[in-house]
Amino acid sequence: MTAADPLPSRRLPAWCTAPWLMLLLPVLYSLMDAALVARDATWWQLSLSTLAAVALFWRRRFPVTVFLLTMPGSWVEEIWLAPITAVYTVAAERPSRRVLIPCGTLFVLVSFFHWPLPDNVFDLSRATALDAIQAVMLAGGPAATGLLSRTRRELAARLDELTRGQERESRLLAERVLMSERGRLAREMHDVVSHQVSLISIQAGALQVSTGDPAAATVARTIRELSVRTLDELRQMVGVLRGSSGPLPAAPLAPQPRLADLPRLIEESGLTADTELNPGDRPWPEAVERAAYRTVQEALTNITKYAPDAVVHVRVRAKGRRLRVEVRNEAPPVHPAETLPGGGHGLVGLRERAQLLGGTLTAGPTQDGGFEVRAELPATRS
Repeated sequence: MTAADPLPSRRLPAWCTAPWLMLLLPVLYSLMDAALVARDATWWQLSLSTLAAVALFWRRRFPVTVFLLTMPGSWVEEIWLAPITAVYTVAAERPSRRVLIPCGTLFVLVSFFHWPLPDNVFDLSRATALDAIQAVMLAGGPAATGLLSRTRRELAARLDELTRGQERESRLLAERVLMSERGRLAREMHDVVSHQVSLISIQAGALQVSTGDPAAATVARTIRELSVRTLDELRQMVGVLRGSSGPLPAAPLAPQPRLADLPRLIEESGLTADTELNPGDRPWPEAVERAAYRTVQEALTNITKYAPDAVVHVRVRAKGRRLRVEVRNEAPPVHPAETLPGGGHGLVGLRERAQLLGGTLTAGPTQDGGFEVRAELPATRS
Protein backbone atom coordinates (compact mmCIF):
# COMPACT_ATOMS: atom_id res chain seq x y z
CA MET A 1 0.00 0.00 0.00
CA THR A 2 1.39 3.41 -1.02
CA ALA A 3 0.87 6.72 0.68
CA ALA A 4 -1.70 7.70 -1.93
CA ASP A 5 -3.84 4.62 -1.40
CA PRO A 6 -6.87 5.13 0.82
CA LEU A 7 -6.82 3.43 4.18
CA PRO A 8 -9.11 0.41 4.39
CA SER A 9 -12.28 1.08 6.33
CA ARG A 10 -12.50 -0.75 9.62
CA ARG A 11 -16.06 -1.55 10.49
CA LEU A 12 -17.05 -2.92 13.85
CA PRO A 13 -18.65 -6.35 14.01
CA ALA A 14 -22.44 -6.35 13.90
CA TRP A 15 -22.76 -7.51 17.50
CA CYS A 16 -20.84 -4.46 18.75
CA THR A 17 -23.70 -2.17 17.68
CA ALA A 18 -26.59 -4.56 18.38
CA PRO A 19 -29.63 -2.79 19.94
CA TRP A 20 -29.73 -5.17 22.91
CA LEU A 21 -26.07 -4.44 23.70
CA MET A 22 -26.60 -0.68 23.44
CA LEU A 23 -29.48 -1.03 25.90
CA LEU A 24 -27.59 -3.25 28.33
CA LEU A 25 -24.22 -1.50 28.53
CA PRO A 26 -25.41 1.68 30.34
CA VAL A 27 -27.17 -0.46 32.94
CA LEU A 28 -24.02 -2.52 33.55
CA TYR A 29 -21.63 0.38 33.97
CA SER A 30 -24.17 2.24 36.12
CA LEU A 31 -24.45 -0.80 38.42
CA MET A 32 -20.65 -0.93 38.57
CA ASP A 33 -20.56 2.77 39.46
CA ALA A 34 -23.13 2.22 42.25
CA ALA A 35 -21.18 -0.76 43.61
CA LEU A 36 -17.92 1.20 43.72
CA VAL A 37 -19.48 4.19 45.45
CA ALA A 38 -21.62 2.29 48.00
CA ARG A 39 -18.86 0.94 50.23
CA ASP A 40 -20.24 2.38 53.46
CA ALA A 41 -23.79 2.98 52.25
CA THR A 42 -26.92 1.78 54.01
CA TRP A 43 -29.37 -0.62 52.43
CA TRP A 44 -31.79 2.14 51.38
CA GLN A 45 -29.00 4.18 49.75
CA LEU A 46 -27.87 1.09 47.86
CA SER A 47 -31.48 0.45 46.83
CA LEU A 48 -31.84 3.98 45.40
CA SER A 49 -28.57 3.63 43.49
CA THR A 50 -29.62 0.24 42.11
CA LEU A 51 -33.02 1.66 41.10
CA ALA A 52 -31.28 4.48 39.21
CA ALA A 53 -29.19 1.95 37.25
CA VAL A 54 -31.97 -0.58 36.52
CA ALA A 55 -34.39 2.18 35.42
CA LEU A 56 -32.11 2.83 32.42
CA PHE A 57 -33.67 -0.19 30.70
CA TRP A 58 -36.71 2.00 29.96
CA ARG A 59 -34.85 5.23 29.22
CA ARG A 60 -35.81 5.37 25.54
CA ARG A 61 -39.53 4.86 26.08
CA PHE A 62 -39.85 7.04 29.22
CA PRO A 63 -36.77 9.32 29.24
CA VAL A 64 -38.16 11.95 31.65
CA THR A 65 -39.55 9.38 34.10
CA VAL A 66 -36.27 7.46 34.13
CA PHE A 67 -34.36 10.71 34.69
CA LEU A 68 -36.50 11.49 37.73
CA LEU A 69 -35.91 7.98 39.09
CA THR A 70 -32.14 8.53 38.92
CA MET A 71 -32.24 11.73 40.95
CA PRO A 72 -32.77 10.21 44.45
CA GLY A 73 -29.82 7.84 44.03
CA SER A 74 -27.67 10.66 42.69
CA TRP A 75 -28.62 12.88 45.67
CA VAL A 76 -27.87 10.40 48.46
CA GLU A 77 -24.92 8.77 46.71
CA GLU A 78 -22.24 10.21 44.46
CA ILE A 79 -23.28 8.17 41.43
CA TRP A 80 -22.84 10.00 38.15
CA LEU A 81 -23.11 7.49 35.29
CA ALA A 82 -26.82 6.74 35.65
CA PRO A 83 -28.00 10.42 35.81
CA ILE A 84 -25.54 11.44 33.07
CA THR A 85 -26.98 8.72 30.80
CA ALA A 86 -30.50 9.84 31.71
CA VAL A 87 -29.75 13.49 30.86
CA TYR A 88 -28.22 12.42 27.53
CA THR A 89 -31.33 10.38 26.70
CA VAL A 90 -33.67 13.26 27.55
CA ALA A 91 -31.68 15.57 25.25
CA ALA A 92 -31.64 12.99 22.45
CA GLU A 93 -35.30 11.95 22.72
CA ARG A 94 -37.04 15.06 24.14
CA PRO A 95 -35.06 18.06 22.89
CA SER A 96 -37.79 20.56 23.77
CA ARG A 97 -36.51 23.44 25.92
CA ARG A 98 -39.50 23.13 28.26
CA VAL A 99 -38.33 19.59 29.08
CA LEU A 100 -34.55 19.74 28.75
CA ILE A 101 -33.88 22.95 30.72
CA PRO A 102 -35.84 21.88 33.85
CA CYS A 103 -34.22 18.43 33.80
CA GLY A 104 -30.74 19.90 33.40
CA THR A 105 -31.40 22.45 36.16
CA LEU A 106 -32.63 19.74 38.51
CA PHE A 107 -29.50 17.67 37.92
CA VAL A 108 -27.31 20.72 38.62
CA LEU A 109 -29.13 21.37 41.91
CA VAL A 110 -28.97 17.70 42.97
CA SER A 111 -25.25 17.54 42.17
CA PHE A 112 -24.47 20.81 43.98
CA PHE A 113 -26.68 20.38 47.06
CA HIS A 114 -25.56 16.85 47.73
CA TRP A 115 -26.83 14.97 50.79
CA PRO A 116 -25.88 15.51 53.55
CA LEU A 117 -25.66 19.25 53.11
CA PRO A 118 -22.38 20.80 54.40
CA ASP A 119 -22.47 23.76 56.76
CA ASN A 120 -20.60 26.08 54.34
CA VAL A 121 -22.64 25.28 51.25
CA PHE A 122 -23.27 28.97 50.53
CA ASP A 123 -19.74 30.19 51.23
CA LEU A 124 -18.20 32.23 48.46
CA SER A 125 -15.07 30.16 48.42
CA ARG A 126 -12.95 28.55 45.75
CA ALA A 127 -14.21 25.06 46.67
CA THR A 128 -17.83 26.17 46.35
CA ALA A 129 -17.15 27.70 42.92
CA LEU A 130 -15.46 24.51 41.72
CA ASP A 131 -18.41 22.42 42.96
CA ALA A 132 -20.82 24.69 41.09
CA ILE A 133 -18.76 24.45 37.88
CA GLN A 134 -18.59 20.70 38.25
CA ALA A 135 -22.37 20.44 38.69
CA VAL A 136 -23.01 22.57 35.60
CA MET A 137 -20.56 20.54 33.51
CA LEU A 138 -22.08 17.24 34.66
CA ALA A 139 -25.47 18.38 33.33
CA GLY A 140 -24.37 20.49 30.35
CA GLY A 141 -21.97 17.97 28.77
CA PRO A 142 -24.45 15.08 28.37
CA ALA A 143 -27.21 17.46 27.32
CA ALA A 144 -25.04 18.97 24.54
CA THR A 145 -23.94 15.50 23.42
CA GLY A 146 -27.55 14.29 23.28
CA LEU A 147 -28.60 17.31 21.21
CA LEU A 148 -25.68 16.69 18.87
CA SER A 149 -26.68 13.03 18.47
CA ARG A 150 -30.26 13.96 17.66
CA THR A 151 -29.11 16.59 15.17
CA ARG A 152 -26.89 14.01 13.50
CA ARG A 153 -29.83 11.58 13.15
CA GLU A 154 -32.03 14.31 11.70
CA LEU A 155 -29.32 15.31 9.22
CA ALA A 156 -28.87 11.67 8.20
CA ALA A 157 -32.63 11.33 7.68
CA ARG A 158 -32.73 14.56 5.67
CA LEU A 159 -29.77 13.44 3.56
CA ASP A 160 -31.49 10.13 2.89
CA GLU A 161 -34.64 12.00 1.90
CA LEU A 162 -32.68 14.28 -0.42
CA THR A 163 -30.95 11.25 -1.97
CA ARG A 164 -34.29 9.58 -2.64
CA GLY A 165 -35.60 12.85 -4.09
CA GLN A 166 -32.62 13.12 -6.44
CA GLU A 167 -33.05 9.52 -7.52
CA ARG A 168 -36.74 10.17 -8.16
CA GLU A 169 -35.93 13.30 -10.18
CA SER A 170 -33.31 11.40 -12.18
CA ARG A 171 -35.82 8.67 -12.89
CA LEU A 172 -38.45 11.19 -13.99
CA LEU A 173 -35.89 12.94 -16.20
CA ALA A 174 -34.94 9.63 -17.80
CA GLU A 175 -38.62 8.87 -18.39
CA ARG A 176 -39.14 12.27 -20.02
CA VAL A 177 -36.13 11.71 -22.27
CA LEU A 178 -37.45 8.24 -23.13
CA MET A 179 -40.90 9.61 -23.94
CA SER A 180 -39.37 12.31 -26.11
CA GLU A 181 -37.28 9.73 -27.93
CA ARG A 182 -40.33 7.55 -28.45
CA GLY A 183 -42.18 10.48 -29.94
CA ARG A 184 -39.29 11.23 -32.26
CA LEU A 185 -39.07 7.58 -33.28
CA ALA A 186 -42.80 7.49 -33.96
CA ARG A 187 -42.53 10.52 -36.22
CA GLU A 188 -39.58 9.03 -38.11
CA MET A 189 -41.37 5.72 -38.59
CA HIS A 190 -44.46 7.46 -39.83
CA ASP A 191 -42.68 9.91 -42.14
CA VAL A 192 -40.10 7.56 -43.64
CA VAL A 193 -41.07 3.90 -43.34
CA SER A 194 -44.79 4.44 -43.82
CA HIS A 195 -44.15 6.52 -46.92
CA GLN A 196 -41.87 3.91 -48.49
CA VAL A 197 -44.21 1.00 -47.74
CA SER A 198 -47.15 2.99 -49.12
CA LEU A 199 -45.24 3.48 -52.36
CA ILE A 200 -44.54 -0.26 -52.54
CA SER A 201 -48.23 -1.01 -52.04
CA ILE A 202 -49.28 1.48 -54.71
CA GLN A 203 -46.74 0.17 -57.22
CA ALA A 204 -47.78 -3.43 -56.54
CA GLY A 205 -51.42 -2.50 -57.06
CA ALA A 206 -50.63 -0.78 -60.34
CA LEU A 207 -48.62 -3.81 -61.49
CA GLN A 208 -51.45 -6.15 -60.53
CA VAL A 209 -53.92 -4.17 -62.67
CA SER A 210 -51.67 -3.55 -65.69
CA THR A 211 -49.91 -6.88 -66.11
CA GLY A 212 -51.29 -9.66 -68.25
CA ASP A 213 -49.12 -12.38 -66.72
CA PRO A 214 -51.13 -14.36 -64.13
CA ALA A 215 -47.98 -15.28 -62.17
CA ALA A 216 -46.87 -11.65 -62.01
CA ALA A 217 -50.37 -10.58 -60.94
CA THR A 218 -50.31 -13.15 -58.13
CA VAL A 219 -46.92 -11.91 -56.95
CA ALA A 220 -48.10 -8.31 -57.17
CA ARG A 221 -51.24 -9.14 -55.16
CA THR A 222 -49.12 -10.86 -52.51
CA ILE A 223 -46.79 -7.85 -52.32
CA ARG A 224 -49.74 -5.52 -51.97
CA GLU A 225 -51.32 -7.62 -49.19
CA LEU A 226 -48.04 -7.79 -47.33
CA SER A 227 -47.58 -4.04 -47.70
CA VAL A 228 -51.07 -3.29 -46.43
CA ARG A 229 -50.55 -5.61 -43.45
CA THR A 230 -47.19 -4.00 -42.73
CA LEU A 231 -48.79 -0.56 -42.81
CA ASP A 232 -51.46 -1.68 -40.34
CA GLU A 233 -48.87 -3.02 -37.92
CA LEU A 234 -46.71 0.07 -38.39
CA ARG A 235 -49.63 2.38 -37.61
CA GLN A 236 -50.38 0.41 -34.47
CA MET A 237 -46.75 0.63 -33.33
CA VAL A 238 -46.70 4.37 -34.03
CA GLY A 239 -49.89 4.73 -32.02
CA VAL A 240 -48.36 2.86 -29.10
CA LEU A 241 -45.21 4.98 -29.20
CA ARG A 242 -47.18 8.21 -29.36
CA GLY A 243 -49.48 7.04 -26.60
CA SER A 244 -46.41 6.40 -24.40
CA SER A 245 -44.87 9.78 -25.15
CA GLY A 246 -47.78 12.12 -24.66
CA PRO A 247 -51.38 12.62 -23.62
CA LEU A 248 -52.77 11.03 -26.78
CA PRO A 249 -54.41 7.65 -26.10
CA ALA A 250 -52.59 4.63 -27.46
CA ALA A 251 -54.13 2.90 -30.43
CA PRO A 252 -55.75 -0.44 -29.65
CA LEU A 253 -53.62 -3.38 -30.62
CA ALA A 254 -54.85 -5.69 -33.34
CA PRO A 255 -54.98 -9.42 -32.65
CA GLN A 256 -51.38 -10.52 -32.15
CA PRO A 257 -49.94 -13.42 -34.16
CA ARG A 258 -50.30 -16.86 -32.62
CA LEU A 259 -49.10 -20.39 -33.39
CA ALA A 260 -52.19 -20.94 -35.53
CA ASP A 261 -50.92 -18.26 -37.94
CA LEU A 262 -47.65 -20.12 -38.68
CA PRO A 263 -48.93 -22.13 -41.68
CA ARG A 264 -50.03 -18.95 -43.41
CA LEU A 265 -46.71 -17.26 -42.62
CA ILE A 266 -44.71 -20.17 -44.04
CA GLU A 267 -46.89 -20.32 -47.15
CA GLU A 268 -46.58 -16.60 -47.82
CA SER A 269 -42.79 -16.73 -47.48
CA GLY A 270 -42.53 -18.50 -50.86
CA LEU A 271 -39.84 -20.85 -49.53
CA THR A 272 -39.65 -24.60 -49.97
CA ALA A 273 -40.34 -25.57 -46.39
CA ASP A 274 -40.63 -28.89 -44.59
CA THR A 275 -42.82 -28.16 -41.57
CA GLU A 276 -43.65 -30.00 -38.37
CA LEU A 277 -46.04 -28.02 -36.20
CA ASN A 278 -46.87 -29.99 -33.08
CA PRO A 279 -47.24 -27.55 -30.17
CA GLY A 280 -49.30 -30.04 -28.18
CA ASP A 281 -52.76 -29.75 -26.71
CA ARG A 282 -51.87 -27.50 -23.76
CA PRO A 283 -52.66 -23.78 -24.05
CA TRP A 284 -49.47 -21.72 -24.29
CA PRO A 285 -49.28 -18.16 -22.93
CA GLU A 286 -49.87 -15.44 -25.47
CA ALA A 287 -46.35 -14.08 -25.01
CA VAL A 288 -44.84 -17.50 -25.73
CA GLU A 289 -46.93 -17.99 -28.88
CA ARG A 290 -46.05 -14.49 -30.08
CA ALA A 291 -42.34 -15.10 -29.42
CA ALA A 292 -42.47 -18.40 -31.34
CA TYR A 293 -44.20 -16.71 -34.27
CA ARG A 294 -41.67 -13.86 -34.38
CA THR A 295 -38.80 -16.35 -34.21
CA VAL A 296 -40.08 -18.23 -37.26
CA GLN A 297 -40.84 -14.95 -39.02
CA GLU A 298 -37.36 -13.53 -38.51
CA ALA A 299 -35.68 -16.79 -39.50
CA LEU A 300 -37.71 -17.05 -42.72
CA THR A 301 -36.97 -13.39 -43.50
CA ASN A 302 -33.23 -14.01 -43.15
CA ILE A 303 -33.45 -17.12 -45.33
CA THR A 304 -35.31 -15.11 -47.97
CA LYS A 305 -32.49 -12.56 -47.92
CA TYR A 306 -29.48 -14.85 -47.98
CA ALA A 307 -30.63 -18.30 -49.16
CA PRO A 308 -33.93 -18.01 -51.04
CA ASP A 309 -33.39 -21.28 -52.96
CA ALA A 310 -32.45 -23.40 -49.93
CA VAL A 311 -34.64 -26.10 -48.44
CA VAL A 312 -36.09 -24.99 -45.09
CA HIS A 313 -37.07 -27.12 -42.10
CA VAL A 314 -39.45 -25.61 -39.56
CA ARG A 315 -40.09 -27.50 -36.30
CA VAL A 316 -42.37 -26.29 -33.51
CA ARG A 317 -42.75 -28.97 -30.86
CA ALA A 318 -43.75 -29.21 -27.21
CA LYS A 319 -41.06 -30.63 -24.91
CA GLY A 320 -42.70 -30.99 -21.51
CA ARG A 321 -43.34 -27.48 -20.20
CA ARG A 322 -41.20 -25.86 -22.89
CA LEU A 323 -41.92 -24.99 -26.50
CA ARG A 324 -39.03 -25.69 -28.87
CA VAL A 325 -38.83 -23.71 -32.11
CA GLU A 326 -36.28 -24.75 -34.77
CA VAL A 327 -35.84 -23.16 -38.18
CA ARG A 328 -33.00 -24.53 -40.26
CA ASN A 329 -32.08 -24.07 -43.88
CA GLU A 330 -29.77 -26.30 -45.86
CA ALA A 331 -26.85 -24.96 -47.85
CA PRO A 332 -28.22 -22.94 -50.79
CA PRO A 333 -27.38 -24.32 -54.23
CA VAL A 334 -26.52 -20.82 -55.45
CA HIS A 335 -25.73 -17.84 -53.26
CA PRO A 336 -27.58 -14.71 -54.39
CA ALA A 337 -25.40 -12.08 -56.02
CA GLU A 338 -27.25 -9.28 -54.21
CA THR A 339 -28.89 -9.47 -50.83
CA LEU A 340 -31.11 -7.11 -48.91
CA PRO A 341 -29.33 -5.03 -46.26
CA GLY A 342 -29.55 -6.19 -42.68
CA GLY A 343 -28.48 -4.61 -39.41
CA GLY A 344 -28.24 -7.77 -37.35
CA HIS A 345 -30.78 -6.49 -34.84
CA GLY A 346 -33.42 -9.13 -35.54
CA LEU A 347 -31.68 -12.03 -33.81
CA VAL A 348 -30.62 -9.76 -30.95
CA GLY A 349 -34.23 -8.77 -30.39
CA LEU A 350 -35.36 -12.41 -30.52
CA ARG A 351 -32.73 -13.39 -27.97
CA GLU A 352 -33.84 -10.60 -25.63
CA ARG A 353 -37.48 -11.61 -26.08
CA ALA A 354 -36.65 -15.23 -25.19
CA GLN A 355 -34.61 -14.18 -22.14
CA LEU A 356 -37.47 -12.01 -20.86
CA LEU A 357 -39.67 -15.10 -20.96
CA GLY A 358 -37.05 -17.15 -19.14
CA GLY A 359 -35.96 -19.09 -22.23
CA THR A 360 -32.97 -19.23 -24.54
CA LEU A 361 -32.25 -18.64 -28.20
CA THR A 362 -29.24 -19.81 -30.19
CA ALA A 363 -28.37 -19.13 -33.80
CA GLY A 364 -25.43 -20.16 -35.93
CA PRO A 365 -24.22 -22.00 -39.03
CA THR A 366 -24.58 -25.75 -39.35
CA GLN A 367 -21.96 -28.27 -40.46
CA ASP A 368 -23.54 -28.71 -43.90
CA GLY A 369 -23.26 -25.00 -44.71
CA GLY A 370 -26.74 -24.00 -43.66
CA PHE A 371 -27.99 -21.93 -40.75
CA GLU A 372 -30.15 -22.80 -37.77
CA VAL A 373 -32.17 -20.77 -35.26
CA ARG A 374 -33.35 -22.59 -32.15
CA ALA A 375 -35.46 -21.21 -29.31
CA GLU A 376 -36.55 -22.79 -26.03
CA LEU A 377 -39.56 -21.01 -24.53
CA PRO A 378 -40.99 -22.06 -21.14
CA ALA A 379 -44.72 -22.18 -20.45
CA THR A 380 -44.23 -19.99 -17.36
CA ARG A 381 -41.34 -17.78 -16.40
CA SER A 382 -39.17 -19.39 -13.73
